[in-house]
Amino acid sequence: MYLRGVHAESSIRVLRQLIRDHPLGVLTTAIRSKSAPFILSSHIPFVLDVKDEDSEEELGVLRGHIARQNPQSKVLIEAAQASPASAPNVLEEEVLVLFTAPVQHYVTPKFYTETKPTTGKVVPTWNYAAAQAYGRAKIYWDHKSDESIAFLSKQISDLSEHAETSIMGYTGTGDRQKSWKVSDAPERFVELLQKNIIGIEIELDRLEGKFKMSQEMSEGDRQGVIKGFDNMGTDMGRAVSEIVKERGDLRNSQSQLMKEFSVHN
Repeated sequence: MYLRGVHAESSIRVLRQLIRDHPLGVLTTAIRSKSAPFILSSHIPFVLDVKDEDSEEELGVLRGHIARQNPQSKVLIEAAQASPASAPNVLEEEVLVLFTAPVQHYVTPKFYTETKPTTGKVVPTWNYAAAQAYGRAKIYWDHKSDESIAFLSKQISDLSEHAETSIMGYTGTGDRQKSWKVSDAPERFVELLQKNIIGIEIELDRLEGKFKMSQEMSEGDRQGVIKGFDNMGTDMGRAVSEIVKERGDLRNSQSQLMKEFSVHN
């Protein structure tokens, strides 16, 4: 990921929250196989485990599952079976998971109300926010092993609970509905479905991300972007406008702190 300083998000806590708010990631692997392409990707919802939520250093562990019939699953199983005894079912090469926030949009040069009228030196761009997570994956592929059964049972239960409560808002409090639980489905039905998936656990060793939201523009142009998106009158336009303002304010406050620091030192 290209991380221009003005766009890079340095807070690990913010990046972890981006993943939890938008847990549908794109798992990308580069594994040699005689039966499949070298590079494969699949959209998979993940659960992010963190021991210390206040930590600015802990990257966490991603847990997900994928259909056994997926060609990428077959490659993952092959690689897991070839893993050394010292690290059973752990892939030798790292994998990448890309998470992208849904608030994103094309930015027309017409929004740059300060620079466009004076010099015309403006071009279109795209605003978005994303995080990339890297690490080595352990594959839970043997549906007969107690370890795989335990992992998959916990993973699908935790993922459902996160989606039902945090995404759908089914908390069971006040007038909100109670969340659907895996135990609501017939046990035998769940067992059969569980045999048709494999589990993926990724211990992260690198997490990086960016909020590319017009922070690099001058104050006048940024205000033009804020107003331009707001005037679109769409939900997406208003959402982009809000984040551009939020990120612009954050940059201004950081710049002010740096000025004050330099004066006192």
